[in-house]
Amino acid sequence: MTLLLKLGASASFFSQTLPSIWWLPLAAYLLGSIPFGYLAARAAGKGDIRRRGSGNVGATNVTRVAGWVPGMLTLLLDAGKGYFAVWLAARITGGSIRWMVLAGLLALVGHLYPVWLGFRGGRGVATGVGIFLPVCWQAVAIAVVVWIAVVAFWRYVSLASITAAASLPLLIYLLYAPGHAPPVAVSAATSAAMVLVILRHQSNIVRLLSGTEPKLTLHRDLAKRAANGDAADERNARHRDPREGDSSNRNSFNHRNGHR
Repeated sequence: MTLLLKLGASASFFSQTLPSIWWLPLAAYLLGSIPFGYLAARAAGKGDIRRRGSGNVGATNVTRVAGWVPGMLTLLLDAGKGYFAVWLAARITGGSIRWMVLAGLLALVGHLYPVWLGFRGGRGVATGVGIFLPVCWQAVAIAVVVWIAVVAFWRYVSLASITAAASLPLLIYLLYAPGHAPPVAVSAATSAAMVLVILRHQSNIVRLLSGTEPKLTLHRDLAKRAANGDAADERNARHRDPREGDSSNRNSFNHRNGHR
């Protein structure tokens, strides 16, 4: 009953404030949908990142295809757009945590399903970090440590991302207001973000279970793989039917490139 009352109060709050800031959810989605990985790869002269490597527009694939600089730029900008969406909501609504997490969640949806790229975006890990950093930085910091630990021990970026995403709802619940439960809106948004991120890792989960998920490579291995990938991309481009969609291109590279 208490949960239903809290949900009812949240719904009433949004219905009262939406008429004056109806544009905020749309702005958050459009901000999140900016495909920085796609733009960074283009700027690096690597063409359409969706037709290279794993076919994903996230920082991992950009790093593999275009190098560390475009990859790090993608990572920072993807995190930055999530952070900015939440910051903007806080400024517009006077720090309303409900609007902050709603804006953050819509920015994440924009990143995962960007209108500019046919609703096929990245995995959402970097954007998720940016979203929850202003909500509970302590929880995000521990989640990042979890990510680093998993990569260090097992060298699977996808496994690290899934583990960190799965740990975040509990971490925020414990650290948002120690000794007290966080607002329902915060818990709901964190859980929804976790589900979305993990769902976008379905193919990685399949490969992890089958033992075919590639591990993180070192710098020299990365350069060699990029060179081999360029050659493979050129060979495939000569034989590719221009009418084929992104799915056929991705399938041909899934085994070699792994996490997107």
